[in-house]
Amino acid sequence: MSNTIELLAKDLNGQGGVFCPSAKAHMALWDSHPKVYLDVAKTGEAKCPYCGTVYKLKAGEHVGGHH
Repeated sequence: MSNTIELLAKDLNGQGGVFCPSAKAHMALWDSHPKVYLDVAKTGEAKCPYCGTVYKLKAGEHVGGHH
């Protein structure tokens, strides 16, 4: 079962993404999968290919020059 993590713009790194596994998804690095980078800013959400967790920008949040 996958879960969805709502993110604020400030949760993203300078490139507009996040890494999974993530503490925000209540995952510990040691008990999950290899670390992967997910570009959230491009479409507003990204799904981890390993665990299926979806990282989604919260409604109304804007990233840098992306409006």
